[in-house]
Amino acid sequence: MLQPTYTLLYVDNAEASGRFYAALLGRAPVEAGPTFVLFVFENGLKLGLWSRHTVEPAASATGGGAEIALTVTDDATLDATHADWAAKGLSILQPPTDMDFGRTFVALDPDGHRLRVFRPH
Repeated sequence: MLQPTYTLLYVDNAEASGRFYAALLGRAPVEAGPTFVLFVFENGLKLGLWSRHTVEPAASATGGGAEIALTVTDDATLDATHADWAAKGLSILQPPTDMDFGRTFVALDPDGHRLRVFRPH
């Protein structure tokens, strides 16, 4: 059975996006170059940031068509994360909101990729 283990985001500047995600996630990438940056997480997930100018075959997609979702365990963590990201200057698309699946907020990375933090019910 196939299991997704890798998420690739096409970014304008891989090195700048790598610095953004390193600061946001509190970890260094395991690989970093001018056109590609890779993060690996304890749960096995890999996040690759690939220059949209060098990806082959060429991609026309830009940010905002999908989300990276990050789960937290309680409202205090969600609210603290929102406050931290807002203080860092991230664009907040949706402030902390109670929805049918739980409490959530959405921010944007520099390329317009949506970052959803949520505490499920």
